[in-house]
Amino acid sequence: MFLRTVWNVKIDMNSRFFRVVKRSLSVLGRESVRDLASKDGELRVFLVAGEVSGDIIASRFMNSLERLSPIPVRFAGVGGLMMSRQGLNSLFPMEDIAVMGIWELLPHLSMFKLRLKETIESALTFRPHVVLTVDSKGFSFRFLKKLRARYGEQRLASPQHFHYVAPSFWAWRGGEARLKGLSEFVDHMFCILPFEAEVCRSNGLAATFVGHPTLEDALELKINKCIVNEWKVQGDGEKFRKNYGISSVIHVAPNMHVEEYIGKAVHEWPVSVVLVPGGSPCMRYNSFSASRLALCTSGTVAVELQLARLPCVVAYRAHLLTEWFIRYKAKIPYISLPNIVLDSPIIPEALFEACTPSRLAPLLIDLMHDERLRWKQVSAAEKFLNLLHPLDRISGSPARSGHNLLEYTPSMIAASAVLNS
Repeated sequence: MFLRTVWNVKIDMNSRFFRVVKRSLSVLGRESVRDLASKDGELRVFLVAGEVSGDIIASRFMNSLERLSPIPVRFAGVGGLMMSRQGLNSLFPMEDIAVMGIWELLPHLSMFKLRLKETIESALTFRPHVVLTVDSKGFSFRFLKKLRARYGEQRLASPQHFHYVAPSFWAWRGGEARLKGLSEFVDHMFCILPFEAEVCRSNGLAATFVGHPTLEDALELKINKCIVNEWKVQGDGEKFRKNYGISSVIHVAPNMHVEEYIGKAVHEWPVSVVLVPGGSPCMRYNSFSASRLALCTSGTVAVELQLARLPCVVAYRAHLLTEWFIRYKAKIPYISLPNIVLDSPIIPEALFEACTPSRLAPLLIDLMHDERLRWKQVSAAEKFLNLLHPLDRISGSPARSGHNLLEYTPSMIAASAVLNS
């Protein structure tokens, strides 16, 4: 059977790759999602994303699911700008639950509890066949646990619960042991790093490695006629510099609070600044190509910079108590994904009290002028990015070419897994 995706690429759903995806799904002793949706004449999916990266992941999942599903799909839940473009009418602004950290949450606790209750009630009213939460584990796991408990109290069959982006159990002391408890309210985990799915399954939690969502940028940009060679994106830096005539560029996540904060912060700077909207991939990668190096936070942007082959320095600060907790509980020495996956300090990191102007300046100057340091990052990027795609890890996968790899996107793999559950 062949189904057409949003990118007009024919995907063989009976290929060896998708058979592996199907076998990796848990057997739950219940009617399949497809059968239940067929009876109702529609597939109802309740989604929750609480931060910008999750909003992008969920929006791409929505797009892929609609293209693959032989049954009309209806969405409800909580999301941001990108999900709204796919037709979601968010229950409330995503920013209400976009709080990271431990002590950072305390001032927002009452709002957090209110939104959690509203989300549970909305999901129960919607009667979904599938519930998908994306990252934001603080909110997502509380929501999934309480929702399953409510179904149990009412003696109703619970929808299947999927969570996209496994918690970073590998980063914390005792983290792996906590996976066992997740299987009580998470039926399937979509993992974005190559070593996560096997560990989840060994702890009784069904899981599929779908690949890192940033790889999907490559396909989106290829359609928009940017230069893409497998996992390498070359934007039009010359055009960007000509259009704006400035040397400073700041990429801003599509979150209204972040945009307001950064806009105020740079207002008094002595240099001109262009704020690049995160929801515009072509402009974002054009700005990367117009730059010689980047100063970034840890997270998705560090992966995007690897895709653009732009050397960077990672900086991170948090609440003092949050920083203390991370030092006490963390079992890995790095915070950026390229360093974690390669288990090597490829990217310089300035963390916590070391994240100061006097510490950052020499790191940036060295990276700007030392070609050896620059080449170390650029040469490691290909190895890092190849590890983030599941096709490299499946025997008998399609030949490794840009065309084949770009067909099997993370959102396509996740959507296929849901439809075959």
